[in-house]
Amino acid sequence: MTDALLVSNVLLWLGLVALGLVVVALTRQIGLLHERLAPVGALANQRGPEVGEPAPELQLADLSGRPVLVGGTAQRERTLLFFLSPTCPVCAELLPTLRRVVAAESSPPVRLVVASDGDPEEHRAFRAAKGLDDTLYVLSTELGLRFAVAKLPTAVLIDERGIVRAKGIVNTREHLESLFTAQELGVASIQQYLEETRPRAAGGNAS
Repeated sequence: MTDALLVSNVLLWLGLVALGLVVVALTRQIGLLHERLAPVGALANQRGPEVGEPAPELQLADLSGRPVLVGGTAQRERTLLFFLSPTCPVCAELLPTLRRVVAAESSPPVRLVVASDGDPEEHRAFRAAKGLDDTLYVLSTELGLRFAVAKLPTAVLIDERGIVRAKGIVNTREHLESLFTAQELGVASIQQYLEETRPRAAGGNAS
């Protein structure tokens, strides 16, 4: 009986050691995979004003009648345009994250402008349901056309001088944050930055 118990304990410890080695190996592989996978930024829209160009200057009014200037040197505020639709599930799910990301950008602060088109009453009901009464919410077909918005949700970051600094289709918090990161790095998109900084493949250097 004693010998059997001893053998059982030895086998148990061997099993635990083997399990520990498997966990260590998996952890290492996950770490390597994490290093190889670059962060994914917002998918840049190739149409509309390019990054580095002036944003179209438009004098608009929000659903509450407040004047909203987009673009131009008189804008004087860093602005994030967020194009959405009340029928877009991703847009609705992203709104709380959008507000947190914008609130975290305090140097300099960011003015959030939600943009769409369509029936004003439908948008007023959507604004109330999502707690956006204090957010600038404009309806303008021209605004969407000038920025060539084809897919939703799309976001455009404009600096204090009315220059487009980043833009793209945004589906996650990472996509939203990548717009501000792109501005900080002085690039059109995170994808461009990764392409420019990626080491050349072995054998790619001229001999």
